[in-house]
Amino acid sequence: MITVSHPTGNANVRAALRGLEAAGLLGQFHTAIATYPGNVYDGLSKLGPLRDFARRTFPSELATKTYTHPWKELGRLLAGKVGLQPLTRHETGALSVDAVYHSIDRRAAGSLARVQPTAVYAYEDGAARTFTRARDLGIPTLYDLPIGYWRAARRIMGEVVDQRPDWAMTVNSLQDSPAKLARKDRELALADHIFVASSFTAATLSEYPGTLPPVEVIPYGFPPAVSDRQYAAGGNRPLRLLFVGGLSQRKGLAEMFEAVDRFGSRVALTVVGRLPAADCPALTRALGLHTYIPSLPHAEILQLMRQQDLLLFPSHFEGFGLVITEAMSQGTPVITTERTAGPDLITDGEDGYLVAAGSADALATRIDALLTAPERIAAVGRAASHRAGQRPWSVYGRELAAAVTRVITP
Repeated sequence: MITVSHPTGNANVRAALRGLEAAGLLGQFHTAIATYPGNVYDGLSKLGPLRDFARRTFPSELATKTYTHPWKELGRLLAGKVGLQPLTRHETGALSVDAVYHSIDRRAAGSLARVQPTAVYAYEDGAARTFTRARDLGIPTLYDLPIGYWRAARRIMGEVVDQRPDWAMTVNSLQDSPAKLARKDRELALADHIFVASSFTAATLSEYPGTLPPVEVIPYGFPPAVSDRQYAAGGNRPLRLLFVGGLSQRKGLAEMFEAVDRFGSRVALTVVGRLPAADCPALTRALGLHTYIPSLPHAEILQLMRQQDLLLFPSHFEGFGLVITEAMSQGTPVITTERTAGPDLITDGEDGYLVAAGSADALATRIDALLTAPERIAAVGRAASHRAGQRPWSVYGRELAAAVTRVITP
């Protein structure tokens, strides 16, 4: 039986847990907050200010395997709501995201001698103590790296910032301390097997200076795919473009705005995403020319995707890019780059489009081709939806469970 830990849980963690449970492999799941029908968090999620607890909902069959350690995370959420920013400051705050990760890591590590699991499965930034203790006890260590390796990120994003210095304040991936980066390397050094969700993430690990264990690529799944989307004729209306994600130059925003602005009123761009903490005049100017929405509930994002002709996701550095699978599931073609999960999910020109990262020209060329032949949107969108229907989240869970079984079976 396997001990899994993750501080918050998300779609891929839930799918992983369901896959392990269905395979009879899940022993314990350690997290901060978990909402199940009828528990205290379920009740609190029905109160307006605490409705975010609904995002921590897990499948009911996992309830008896879940161990919650909520206090650090509850403190972090409260501090954020009342404006106590020093307590949640990156790395150094007593209630920072890093503090929450380390707390769950300690809790999971502390359970191992008593439980003696078959293996431990932990995620980046929350595995060091668990893996150290597991090694002491002779327990195999399985590592999940959800985004590319930090040395590759530093190199690539350093080049991006040099090219676009007026967008540098939107890039926060260069802020991690030497201690945090050393911890990431220690986690890799302690891992017996590494799981990643994209070929791009796997490729970034070539910059790790040590000896790596086996690295396995298992792409995430898709949300439920629509099958009855109706596509409006192009006519004389503008091409409807959408971006969803953090408003950082890591996502290729400068190139996106540059490409889109070449077409004037022939296109209409909607941007959904939270502003960065630091003011960026270039971003403010760009948003002023388009429709900007700070945030939407997930269901409304999917609905908005169904109303768009294209999702633009020209990221420079992305471990996967869940918005790609979300848009494809809604029958919306995606234009993304080779530095996302795009190459693992998309056949270029058939169910989506791939362009070179950092190239406004390449992005503009794709947009122009669809302005010229708008009928391709429906054809590519239907192919995208079909592709999504072939790989629901349950497939990811089954594939991960099968891979874990292979790794831990003598």
